[in-house]
Amino acid sequence: MPEPPTQSIREAAAFLGVSPHTLRYYDRDGLLTVPRDPTGERRYGAQELGFLKFLIYLRGTGMGMAGLREYAALAREGEGTVEARRQLLIRHEAQVAAQLNDMHRALDAIREKIARYDRLNDQSASAQGHGLTHLDPSPASVPALPQGI
Repeated sequence: MPEPPTQSIREAAAFLGVSPHTLRYYDRDGLLTVPRDPTGERRYGAQELGFLKFLIYLRGTGMGMAGLREYAALAREGEGTVEARRQLLIRHEAQVAAQLNDMHRALDAIREKIARYDRLNDQSASAQGHGLTHLDPSPASVPALPQGI
């Protein structure tokens, strides 16, 4: 039976949307062990690519390297750690949900500001010669940005 196809580090990096440096770092950091061919080149199979894709999702949603290391270590231990992995992901999900709520509030504030500028532009066009800067709200009237923005 032939071996399943694998990808070089450059191919895997392009597929995953990261740099080869990132993949080398993840390998050196012990997040996963990547098989090597007889010449010592890393070869990424479907299993490694799938695992990396999930780690990249976790990283992209704000999980730090310590969390990634914990998740990877639990995954290496096997099926006996399913509940621990589940709990780790539940905690991370709550953090991501809070970040999304903050981002939605920030997006609403941006949209409100754009709408205000649209109204100001309309007023300015009808009453030519008036500057917009004096129409901006005072800092005291601007709501505070959500934490983490």
